Amino acid sequence: MKFRVAREVLADAVAWTARSLPPRPSVPVLAGILLEVEGSSLSVSGFDYEVSARSEVDVSSSEGGRALVPGRLLAEITRALPPHQVEVVAEGARLSITCGNAKFSLPTLPVEDYPSLPSMPSTAGVVDSDAFAEAVGQVAVAAGRDDTLPMLTGVRLEIEDDVVTLAATDRYRLAVREFAWRPETPGLSAAVLVPARTLADAAKTLTSGPEVVLSLSSGGSGEGILGMSGKDRQTTTRLLDAEFVKYRAIMPSESASHATLPVGLFTDAAKRVALVAERGTPLRCEFTPGQVTLRAGGTDDEGQAEERCDVEFDGDPLTIGFNPTFLLDGLAAVHTERARMDFTSALKPAVLSGSYEPAGDGDGAAPKPGSYRYLIMPVRLPG
Repeated sequence: MKFRVAREVLADAVAWTARSLPPRPSVPVLAGILLEVEGSSLSVSGFDYEVSARSEVDVSSSEGGRALVPGRLLAEITRALPPHQVEVVAEGARLSITCGNAKFSLPTLPVEDYPSLPSMPSTAGVVDSDAFAEAVGQVAVAAGRDDTLPMLTGVRLEIEDDVVTLAATDRYRLAVREFAWRPETPGLSAAVLVPARTLADAAKTLTSGPEVVLSLSSGGSGEGILGMSGKDRQTTTRLLDAEFVKYRAIMPSESASHATLPVGLFTDAAKRVALVAERGTPLRCEFTPGQVTLRAGGTDDEGQAEERCDVEFDGDPLTIGFNPTFLLDGLAAVHTERARMDFTSALKPAVLSGSYEPAGDGDGAAPKPGSYRYLIMPVRLPG
């Protein structure tokens, strides 16, 4: 195998693939990145039996072939190379990399022991890459991180014809987002559970092209695969074989009061007041007509903070406590200048959603109200 390629092109492809490599591979070959040259195309891929990543770039090749190289080391080397053409040659059990005056020689791993990458499932539909990245980012923040509860570490992806719904929860908050897409087959209906970290990482990094193609296979128990592909890149992930919570039953259908918040001002105030909130200490929010007073701390051996913020509030005065991190995560995910927060009572979940101004004439692009909802459980305040 012998090829030449621009340093930036090679470094980007290797870095993207290396992101999916396992930090502690079960067998040594899974720490490798597979380089395959066929014609004028270089494929850079990685696979750990759960997640696969594959990037293709054009190269000037004089000899095809394949080599398995330590992935993270290759990523560090290609990132550090000088801005010149890179020549890569695989001979025997070593791979040489030459770029300007820099030369590296790496040992290769046994390519015959490397598992075959899963094939991409059949195409389910297409979504705009920016819309997909935004929606996944809004929802994945609420996914759990405790691997002993796998059903909470995933994002529920539901397809009903031309609408996709994403949902995630860690038991303390729940995020739901709907968006339109273009299904391959009209009337398509499916529901799968995708590992949140893999989905979030793929959605953020598949934005080099205008669209992301979603591919889906859901065979026997635990055998389902979700494929995502963008320009010159594709990734697959094994689906979680777990039952997701019936989240629609958790979302309140009505509210007793609501506030309309200026997201930027309210977020800044909450961040300042939360500086004195010790771990596990709630942020106290006292809503009255026209304003909210934020408080944290208060005992003799900790700091205290208080700040008022102008808001629109409709309902009886309400005092409610929230985990500051969870509240700030939701505010950051709303992506509108104003947000609406609906309340049932001080001890029942509140729902944060975007507050959209009416669209102007000829402007039909504004997201529909309710397309993103972030439910947050309150924290019981000390008496």
